Amino acid sequence: MPPSSATRSPLRIDGATLRLVRLPLVTPFTIATGTLTEKVFPLLTLRADGIEGHAEGVMDPLPDYLEETVAGAMDLLEKVLLPQVLGQSFAHPDHLARRLAPWRANHMAKATVEMAFWDLWAKSLDLPLQTVLGGEGDAIDVGVSLGIGPIDSTLDRVAAHLDQGYKRIKLKVKPGHDLDLLRAVRGAFPGAHLTVDANCCYTLADSDLIRRMDDFDLDYIEQPLAWDDIHDHATLQGRIRTAICLDECIRTVEHARKALQSDAARVINIKVGRSGGHSAARQIHDLCQAFQVPVWCGGMLESGIGRAHNIHLSTLPNFTKPGDTSSASRYFTRDIIEQRLECENGRMPVPQGPGIGVTLDLDYLKTATLSHQDFHA
Repeated sequence: MPPSSATRSPLRIDGATLRLVRLPLVTPFTIATGTLTEKVFPLLTLRADGIEGHAEGVMDPLPDYLEETVAGAMDLLEKVLLPQVLGQSFAHPDHLARRLAPWRANHMAKATVEMAFWDLWAKSLDLPLQTVLGGEGDAIDVGVSLGIGPIDSTLDRVAAHLDQGYKRIKLKVKPGHDLDLLRAVRGAFPGAHLTVDANCCYTLADSDLIRRMDDFDLDYIEQPLAWDDIHDHATLQGRIRTAICLDECIRTVEHARKALQSDAARVINIKVGRSGGHSAARQIHDLCQAFQVPVWCGGMLESGIGRAHNIHLSTLPNFTKPGDTSSASRYFTRDIIEQRLECENGRMPVPQGPGIGVTLDLDYLKTATLSHQDFHA
């Protein structure tokens, strides 16, 4: 069923719950900007007609990935965004997204509201989220993202994940932890699909070093330069053979258009929670498809709620490269949903049922909740 054919009468949002949740990570996750030992995030529930829709925010406690922070998003959700939608009726999630559009930037906070309504709306139609988004299939290809660590232990982690069937290995790199790592991993695993993610830690002055990465047959180099500089990425792409993939730079469909028109990105990482929600993510997907540029779905160490949203989005046709939606047990000893989101030979099953197809484990969620606010229309 094409997404435009799914219709119903408008849904009136009559209540919401906003939680701040903390989940400890199984192991620390280190990238160029720092090390995470826990995931702290807003979890939003919207209610209408006795139905609930859920989503989580992907901003960090500090602005070391993008500008947004957990504290700022919680405040904006409570005082601005939720009052904009409570008591209001929306016939389609795109209409809700337009209600939030006048507020500049804050794409992650707005995505939290918009994605919760997509889940709510799909459930009201008794359809899976993938169906109303326009996706299909019962599983998606996934890879893994390996944080920075000693080269010897990284080799062991690469071997273990390849044995588990993961379709792509992404290595986090930074200056001083790059070429030797690649030399070791490529030497040990000559046939593996490898990518690297720099999380913005290089500059154009490092062009010669980055050009040496061409020797390691990488699928792409992800976000090597500044988080807000599409122009310099276009310059760098002209100096290297390996495709550049943009992540942090792509926060809107306009950013994607400029990157594609200037050849700053030959692959794009679509993070639905980073780009304002599913409506914007679909637009970016469709634009990339028109440019014949492949996309994949990145991860932000989401709980099962955000992970389920990512899985459903990844069933759209231009998600042709493995994403970061690997097994939840790699990150959390226990998740806040009742279902287990676990890969099977590098394939992640799409959760079945209406909406995102997962339900909250309310007993465990209570133990992981740092704060809790209820709102009524």
